[in-house]
Parts: sequence; structure tokens; C-alpha cells
Amino acid sequence: MPDRQQRPCLRRQDLMRDLATLDRALYETVTVTRTPALDTALRRLSTAADHSKISFAAAALLALFPGRPRRAALLGVAAVGVASATANLVGKRLVRRPRPHRAADSPFPGRHVPMPQSASFPSGHTASAVAFAAAVSPALPGASVPLGLLACAVGYSRVHTGVHYPGDVVAGAVLGTGAAAVALAAVGPVLDWQPCRRYRH
Repeated sequence: MPDRQQRPCLRRQDLMRDLATLDRALYETVTVTRTPALDTALRRLSTAADHSKISFAAAALLALFPGRPRRAALLGVAAVGVASATANLVGKRLVRRPRPHRAADSPFPGRHVPMPQSASFPSGHTASAVAFAAAVSPALPGASVPLGLLACAVGYSRVHTGVHYPGDVVAGAVLGTGAAAVALAAVGPVLDWQPCRRYRH
């Protein structure tokens, strides 16, 4: 009987080990792939996404226009807040996955950004970028494709620049989607609410 109970646990451990091995293999494949035309652009994109600067800049631009754009901006900022707090205050502290190893003799050091001191899992940059895109899209459907592509590019840039494993980025995207759902459910009704007007007869 104890052996039967241990088997599912062992299978889960084997699965997690295999996924971690695949994750590292994908990361190593990116690190040794020569892409000189992309290195500078992705390094700059990754840096620009620090502290959600891209999302906040987009929100500031949208907020200049009343109505749906301003509503989308508020939803996007709320989603970024939920995603960032969850990733940094919960996810990274619970998992504490070490950052990828970057060899001193890396063949492409020009693509790297400074290695953060925080844990690797999940990717906070990806979580925030996806959260913003997913929260803005329902209010502004026309922005869904460009913001979605931008979020994907930010996520990949974190792997390309050597600070995250692909699995960290996938987890960040899932977290960002959930954060957007929370923001839409919690903040959306507040923005839609309008006080009833009293008319005197």
C-alpha cells in the first residue's frame, strides 16, 4: 500500500525534473544562437520594460482621451499592479528559483542586461506586460494585437538577454492573464458605475 501511494509522488517529481531539464535546454539553445540583428533591439526592449515603463507610458497616452481609452488605461494600470505584486511579493518568494547561469565567456555578451537580484520564477516583466495587454483589450479591441505582440516580445526578450528561463516567462504570462481577470472583475464595475441622478418634480 505505501508503494502505491509513493508512485504518484515519484511520477510528479519525475515530471517536474523533466520539465526543468527541457526548460534549461531551451534556454541554452537561445544563448548559443547567433542573432546579431535582434540583440540590440531586444536588449533595449527588455530595459525599457523595467518597472513597467512601457505599459505606464501607453496608459498615460490613453488617459489623454476620455471614454473608452481612459477606462482602458485605468484597467491596464490596475492589472499591472496586481500582476507585479503577485509576481514579486508572492511568486518569487515562494519558489525562489535561481536565475540562469551566464558564463563569463558567453559568445554574445552584448545582448545581456544586468542580472536582477530577485528570484527567477515567475517573470515579472512578462506578467505585467501580459496583464496590461489583457486588461486593455476588452475596452479597446483594436489594441489587442499590437499590445499582445509587444507583451510576447517583452517575454522573449527576458530569455534572449539571459535573465529568465522560458518557463519563467510562461508562468509570468499565465499570472498576467489572471491579474487582468482580477482587475476587470474588481475595477471594471467600479468604472462602469454611475451615481443615480435625482430629479425634482
